[in-house]
Amino acid sequence: MSEATPFWLTAFADFPASEFDAGVDFWVDATGHRLSARRGQFEEFASLLPHTGDEYLRVQRLGDGPTRVHLDLHVTDPWTAAETAESLGAELIADFGHGYLVMRSPAGQVFCLVTQTLGAVPTPVDWPEGHFSRVTEVCLDVPAVHYPAEVRFWKSLLGGDWAARGGDDPLVRRAAGDWALGLLLQPAVIATEVSGHLHMSTDDRPAEVERLTALGAQSRAVRSGWTVMEAPGGLSLCVLDLGDGRTP
Repeated sequence: MSEATPFWLTAFADFPASEFDAGVDFWVDATGHRLSARRGQFEEFASLLPHTGDEYLRVQRLGDGPTRVHLDLHVTDPWTAAETAESLGAELIADFGHGYLVMRSPAGQVFCLVTQTLGAVPTPVDWPEGHFSRVTEVCLDVPAVHYPAEVRFWKSLLGGDWAARGGDDPLVRRAAGDWALGLLLQPAVIATEVSGHLHMSTDDRPAEVERLTALGAQSRAVRSGWTVMEAPGGLSLCVLDLGDGRTP
């Protein structure tokens, strides 16, 4: 494996200060993970620690800006990885030293290059209601005008096994493989900026939706195979039936 090739993917839920506590409380309860001690110069970062396996979900309190998702790509050599990303069309935003670089994809998705070594995929959480669930995927909603270039970028940068739905369905997915998270890209017809949300896979979608509703999430749409919800803190999520290549 190249020193620039990611070996783990972490998703960050970034909240403005006014939404941080509500957002963090929800995702701690929704995932069943423990909240780590806060860290950073302003104690703005924390991790969600699963009971098994390694962490792959984190939270951040923003100085400004709306709720969003950003990605951490774990690599052996962040500077080599940054050069590779730039050659594929990304932009370097900041170099904070200590192997921590902030970049922006061609469509504008923020991601960081970090060196922390992680690799053990957590097991799903069994809930008292009799079902299980786990956050298994990040979905990027990409403005349609940027979609082909964004797909090429992530395929080239991440590697791994990618699959398209085929036919008239333009969605493409990188299977999680040895990671805790897969990555789904889909074109957004109306949106002018890229955005991200999380997917929660479960063996009992009605029970999981009911559980998340009790935690404060609101159902926005019900589809064949998934339910769209909005969580406290302003982050959207989809609750997915197991299948279609997704694993818990």
